[in-house]
Amino acid sequence: MKHDQHLVSLPWDDYELLDSGENTKLERFGGVIVGRPETQALWRKRRPELWETAHATFAFRDKKGAWDMKKPVPESWEISRGPARFLARLTGFKHTGVFPEQEPNWTWVRDRAASLGAPSVLNLFGYTGIASLVAAQAGAFVTHVDASKQSLDWAHENARLSNIPEDKIRWILDDALAFVKREARRGASYDGVILDPPVFGRGAKGEVWKIEEDFLALLEALKDIFSDTPGSFFLVNGYAAGYAPRSFAQAVESAFGEVGGECGELHIKESSSDRVIPAGIYIRFVR
Repeated sequence: MKHDQHLVSLPWDDYELLDSGENTKLERFGGVIVGRPETQALWRKRRPELWETAHATFAFRDKKGAWDMKKPVPESWEISRGPARFLARLTGFKHTGVFPEQEPNWTWVRDRAASLGAPSVLNLFGYTGIASLVAAQAGAFVTHVDASKQSLDWAHENARLSNIPEDKIRWILDDALAFVKREARRGASYDGVILDPPVFGRGAKGEVWKIEEDFLALLEALKDIFSDTPGSFFLVNGYAAGYAPRSFAQAVESAFGEVGGECGELHIKESSSDRVIPAGIYIRFVR
């Protein structure tokens, strides 16, 4: 596997990283500008005057986070990347439902799915589902799994916005590991697998997920349902604090053997400079 193959998300019409520094980042999602905490941004802000344009900023006070609203912001608003359309929202966890560092992976998933014609794709921990949208729009039949009904509903809204037929995406409210084990018993097979495991989480029935205990078990279960078809693709994204890309890559190879592929960091580039924010890690390979 090739290591240190960093992917850089560049600005697009509905998103740009305007500035960063001093443990914060300033971003534009469509017509809404937000400031959010960013522990990676150890440097000085380059364009402090831009921060006055923010509609809202997120800050932690007394161990709780809240948005400071400076201008009116809709409860949700529509943005897009290519034919995929989705809703952004200001959530209580500082997120907007859009992870722009994933844009290079959206392109990769689209191209891999298109090359297979009409593949069956599994998206675990699917959250708001942008990867599911791009796979479906490229011809895939997608099974989207998340343990949060709120996230599942949000993803379903995004699919409707993107005019994806109802029979293109199967929505599953379930624990990821429990679902994969059941699919293995059923003899299911998937030509594409996408997963974005959290450090800690709870399944739909209260199951506890701990990445240090369950990640390898999930990978080994996925081996039983991942197709041998040439061109089948596998993508793992990670935001687990303390884990390096090589750690995730070696876990993948311990389950699947030598797979080739690549791993590295996900970066977001500022729109007015060459600076980037490291924003996650990824591992991906193709049969």
